[in-house]
Amino acid sequence: MPQRHSKNNNDLAFFTYDEKRKLGYGTQKERLGKDSIKPFDACCLCLKPFIDPMSCQKGHVFCKECILECLLAQKKDIQRKLAAHELQKKQEKDEEKEKFMLQKARELDAFDQQNHGAVPQYSDRNHSQDKPGFHGANSVKVTSYEEEALRTMKAFWLPSATPDAPVKVDAPSTSTVCPEGKEKLKLKSLFPVYFTEDTSEKKSSSSLDKTYICPSCKVTLTNTLSLVALSSCGHVFCKKCSDKFMAVDKVCLVCTKGCKERNLVNLGKGGTGFAGHGDHLMATEFKHLGSGSGLGLVRPAAKS
Repeated sequence: MPQRHSKNNNDLAFFTYDEKRKLGYGTQKERLGKDSIKPFDACCLCLKPFIDPMSCQKGHVFCKECILECLLAQKKDIQRKLAAHELQKKQEKDEEKEKFMLQKARELDAFDQQNHGAVPQYSDRNHSQDKPGFHGANSVKVTSYEEEALRTMKAFWLPSATPDAPVKVDAPSTSTVCPEGKEKLKLKSLFPVYFTEDTSEKKSSSSLDKTYICPSCKVTLTNTLSLVALSSCGHVFCKKCSDKFMAVDKVCLVCTKGCKERNLVNLGKGGTGFAGHGDHLMATEFKHLGSGSGLGLVRPAAKS
């Protein structure tokens, strides 16, 4: 009778390697394809073909409406965090003032007890309350303080009386950041980007999608090309034309507007899906052992 294979063995006291793989245990790697990569003419926020594109100084292109809504949302979040921080500072100041007043009250009580230390104390149950005008150790103020402490005492073994750790709100940064590169971004640092559309009869009749070309060499712009935008005028060229003409002549080839080397902004791109392009195409994620991961059988990923 043939022996059972290890993949079909289910009577062990531990998980086999194949069972762990089926449950999604360990580091999962997946090779990113062309469908997982953003094209160069898509917004970094909505991932759709951009409308009125604007770029930051790091080359991230957004739709004008998307980036304005993002910056406005960041401003509102900053104002909310600042209000929460100011409220926390006010509460801390009030708590310090209350602690100071309690410390003063304790000092007065200690001084009062020291001056009335020779007065006999009542131990009878019928005299649990002090006489009017008596301010000894068993005064009404001390008793009410102890009752309040016992009533509000926290107990970690009771769910209803578990103490809560105070949440500290740090002072937020007042600067808005780029949603793609996480660097500081201001509205005035954005500049509009103008792509040159291919209006030839062959292209317009064969495809309904917009096709962009380099205004200098007339090459169709794709993710395989490195693109450069001029922050002075916003026109987009391929990397070869910008290095060959604009870096030397210091002038835009479309509008003849002067530009400097700092005006050349390399636009970001997602890549082509090929490993030889130099992009990081391997997605890695760690999963703990558990049947609820829902990953099923994990296929071995190809190396980039």
